[in-house]
Amino acid sequence: MMATRYGKMGLILAALVVVADQFVKWLMAGPIDLMTHGQIQLLPIFNLTWAQNDGISFGALSASSDVQRWLLVALTCAVATGVAIWMWRETRRGDALALALVLGGAIGNIIDRTRLGYVIDYADLHFGDFRPFLIFNVADAAITIGVLLLVARALLLREKAAGQNVTAADAAPEAKGE
Repeated sequence: MMATRYGKMGLILAALVVVADQFVKWLMAGPIDLMTHGQIQLLPIFNLTWAQNDGISFGALSASSDVQRWLLVALTCAVATGVAIWMWRETRRGDALALALVLGGAIGNIIDRTRLGYVIDYADLHFGDFRPFLIFNVADAAITIGVLLLVARALLLREKAAGQNVTAADAAPEAKGE
């Protein structure tokens, strides 16, 4: 299975996401010692708040035992493998880079779950008592941005491609002299 040029670019971006995610988590757990502090207010709308997530997005599929933890690791590894294969074969740069964000984020969280038994979350965006997101991390942000890009590209490019096909079909009779 040959990688596309964009698949190779995607691997580099995914690796950068993993490195950035793990570096920031190391800062939170190590030098900043957020676990001891619990919460550090940075801005009126943004705190660093220590959270240990033993589930996946929005607390779903919580792993309360070692068996559940390793099943969750296996499930997320299977999803990450599917994303990696898709990215490796992808011929559109935008889609490959969006998939790279998803892959890098998934790997970053898989590393935590494998090493620690939970995912370190710390980014706490809030507007008073309203929190549009649960506490998250770089990996979660990368996954979310990657998925949103894929959805937006699928919706926008499909409409654009459909418009181009109509134009090509309309031009075909003229080319034949009809």
